[in-house]
Amino acid sequence: MFKGRHFDRSVILLCARWYLAYGLSLRNLEEMMAERGVLADHATIHYAPLLLEQFNRRKRAVSRKWHVDETYVKVRGRWMYLYRAIDSHGDTVEFWFSERCNLTAAKRFLRNALKRHGRPERIVIDGSQTNREAILLCDTTDRLQDRTRRDLKPIHIRQSAYLNDRIAQDHRAVKRRIRPMLGFKSINSARAILGGIEMVHMMRKGRAKSAHNLQPSLAEQFGLLAA
Repeated sequence: MFKGRHFDRSVILLCARWYLAYGLSLRNLEEMMAERGVLADHATIHYAPLLLEQFNRRKRAVSRKWHVDETYVKVRGRWMYLYRAIDSHGDTVEFWFSERCNLTAAKRFLRNALKRHGRPERIVIDGSQTNREAILLCDTTDRLQDRTRRDLKPIHIRQSAYLNDRIAQDHRAVKRRIRPMLGFKSINSARAILGGIEMVHMMRKGRAKSAHNLQPSLAEQFGLLAA
């Protein structure tokens, strides 16, 4: 993964882990590494998509009951949107960063989730009619395109702000890490870093498959991704 890179693998993993997991700014990170004689810069953080790609190959399966919602993220002073889904056990199903909050974005997010994880039995949402319409459209398309000749039941949609408080609570872990950043400077940076933050959140939930059913530390999990 890191062949031909300027920095040693251990430096890249350390910088990425510290920045994605803890309340540090990029300036904080550069100063901390400089104290250790390493002139690392913010570019090391953009290895997050490569690490996320490796992590996704190790994710455990999710349940067939999902909670779907979106939250707000500021980029260059403008509010954008992070679509997220968790299952009935609180495990992260899928996430998608979008410049807009509309039917097109909701459909793209749900198509990605269905493609990666299969069909859920039930999806809980709040009162959003846009998300409801997106689920109905994606569900219909998915059943029409199915070639197994199975009699697929429609996805049951449950609209309840109270029941969907589970994912609203889960948003907080991601928002807590974003807060010290004071907003992202570009869409590409936001997409890369948010993916890394979500990855760390999943690691802390124990979403990765690990040997002997033991839960390794964050440092050990980062090391396994680059092994």
